[in-house]
Amino acid sequence: MLTTAFPIGSPCWLDLGSPDIPATARFYGQVFGWTFQEIPDAMGYGFVQLNGRTVGAIGALNEGDRSSWTTYFRSADADATANAARQAGGQVLVEPMEVMQEGRLAQFADPQGARFAVWQAGDTKGLDTVSEEGSLVWAELHTSDQDGAFTFYRQLFGWRAENFEPSPGMTYRVVSTAEGDQRATGFGGIAPTMSPEQPSAWTPYFATEDVDARVARATAAGGSVLMPASDVENVGRLAWLADPNGAPFALIHGEPRES
Repeated sequence: MLTTAFPIGSPCWLDLGSPDIPATARFYGQVFGWTFQEIPDAMGYGFVQLNGRTVGAIGALNEGDRSSWTTYFRSADADATANAARQAGGQVLVEPMEVMQEGRLAQFADPQGARFAVWQAGDTKGLDTVSEEGSLVWAELHTSDQDGAFTFYRQLFGWRAENFEPSPGMTYRVVSTAEGDQRATGFGGIAPTMSPEQPSAWTPYFATEDVDARVARATAAGGSVLMPASDVENVGRLAWLADPNGAPFALIHGEPRES
């Protein structure tokens, strides 16, 4: 389960590149009740918050990029992670850099092209809340090469993997941090891309008690449904959506995973 202890290799931050920050903030406000707090002198970048606690951030979209959520993983040393990423066949898209006294970040693409980032904590350890209503609860990688992708991330973070069978004939790879009880530290999964055209990418799942109600709010606010709300045995009810700029995200009302 994802917690704000943020052990090395766990998701600790989340931000969204948007071509229209105010409109995007309004959309997610309608879906989740988030409020947007712009950071002075940060080129429009700001925190999205729920009940005063930061659950993510929205910033300007880089020229030529498509709108998408970026998942940040905790790193003890962003420079060492950058070197490991190069050696393992990844790309360094943004070299390690200081964010004032808050921490140090770097952004990457894995060998299959999925983008992600790392955060070396300073004063800011990570998100204020996770695994609660309207916040990040799971991170999922859809990739064209599951084995190759896992090998890459294991070299960076020491991740462990466990195959989970939610139903007969269906296998899902759950990933955990290098330290701690493997089952308790599971924070995400690796799955195949849904079609040959789908790019390899990380997608955030947000926790909600009522998936169908959130889907209705999203579509009313201009979002689209990528996968309708459905029940998955031993997992829960989930749906995949895209915001008005095409950035995918998912919703889940989860059930405890069986042994």
